[in-house]
Amino acid sequence: MSSFIPFDRSQPYLLPPDLKSWLPADDMAHFIVAAVERVPMSAFCVPVRTGGKAQYHPRLMLALLIFSYANGLFSSRRIERATYRDIGVRFVAANLHPDHDTIATFRRTNRDAIEAAFAQVLLLAREAGLLRLGVVSIDGTKIDADASKYRSLRYDRIRALREQLAVDIAKLMDQAEHADAIDSDLQALPEALARRETLKAKLDEACARLEADAKAQAEAAR
Repeated sequence: MSSFIPFDRSQPYLLPPDLKSWLPADDMAHFIVAAVERVPMSAFCVPVRTGGKAQYHPRLMLALLIFSYANGLFSSRRIERATYRDIGVRFVAANLHPDHDTIATFRRTNRDAIEAAFAQVLLLAREAGLLRLGVVSIDGTKIDADASKYRSLRYDRIRALREQLAVDIAKLMDQAEHADAIDSDLQALPEALARRETLKAKLDEACARLEADAKAQAEAAR
């Protein structure tokens, strides 16, 4: 007789006090969070509010977008959902959940600053020895920065790399804009099924109809 590990999805549980304990030590999220901490934020636009709901810090929003886009997650709706269901995204978002309108508005308002910051993070990744950051490939050619005879060559290569990264990042930003224009979040249930009690009732009705159909087909086949 088989033995199964018991499970109970209705059992409440608490996330660990430190979300890092849910992530492997080699997860890309750690690098992006640390790298974004080193990026100047003076170019980012933060609307002045005299009251009402507090805003999300632009550094948090930047890290969230870079991590999401580097992982091929472009739709603002799907990024919002990922802040609940993806541990890496949840860690980068500090267990906060910006809605899709906030995410899209931040990207559109700060596109130039985001692209420049994204390039800086990728350059930091290259200097740290990373050849790839998620879906983004980075030129990993190593040139000795201390050797004077290589300095001009290094400068030329860095300049060329910055130009190529600018093109690649602009494509990612365009892809995010396109995803927001066409996306309808295929993972979201219709509003009529979003409540647990309603979902249970609908499934009970569906099962009853399928069972009735099967019974009718069996009787017709006799």
